Amino acid sequence: MESVFDPYAAKALLEWQVELGATDAISDAPVDRYALAEKTPKPKPAQPAQTPAIPATRDPVAVAKQVANAAASLDDLKAVMTAFDLCELKKGARQLVFADGTPGARVMIIGEAPGRDEDREGKPFVGRAGQLLDRMLDAIGLNRTESVYITNVLPWRPPQNRDPKPEEIAMMVPFLQRHVALAKPEVLVLMGNISCQAVLGKRGITRLRGKWDQAMNLPVMPMFHPAYLLRQPQMKRQAWADLLDLNAKLKGH
Repeated sequence: MESVFDPYAAKALLEWQVELGATDAISDAPVDRYALAEKTPKPKPAQPAQTPAIPATRDPVAVAKQVANAAASLDDLKAVMTAFDLCELKKGARQLVFADGTPGARVMIIGEAPGRDEDREGKPFVGRAGQLLDRMLDAIGLNRTESVYITNVLPWRPPQNRDPKPEEIAMMVPFLQRHVALAKPEVLVLMGNISCQAVLGKRGITRLRGKWDQAMNLPVMPMFHPAYLLRQPQMKRQAWADLLDLNAKLKGH
């Protein structure tokens, strides 16, 4: 018996399938959807966009060594230190505090960092501590106009006169080493803990003071910083003993 296509029945069947939620038409031949899923390759996850490589930050210590060693004179050294932009202290200071006194003097004094007065005038040891230092030197026949050369570990004033950070000291040490090499003193005097840390790699000024050490191929005498003596005047006796020892060294005793 030949089947007869009934369009009304077909329409009713489609409406029933739509009512059940069918949304897609199917082919005449059956399809194994599970087998199809196994053969269809899974889409690859989208690759994130390639971020351009960020260049490594310049090592401040390496840069300091390079530019400091290239300085052929004290004027050259001052110029490269003025141009050195990797120390944040520079941004908050008025100016570079390079040195004072007589280049080539037998005694080179290394302080810690400029204070307010030094930052304003551009010279080390010009405030109350500097005035005390001048009196101390005068007591053994020395002065900055003829026989002493003075600088600091840091050439820029730290904010609120805080202690320098280790990384700040580290990036300034190459400049200090070159400064000593160009100034050519016979003796180094280290004023305070920061100077001892930078030059000797040691701290504890009450333990270090008054004892000769060696650094940068020179004899080194650690001493109390004059600012400390202003706060602790009872320690001036020890400072006087250190000055006498320095004087004896200069006289060859």
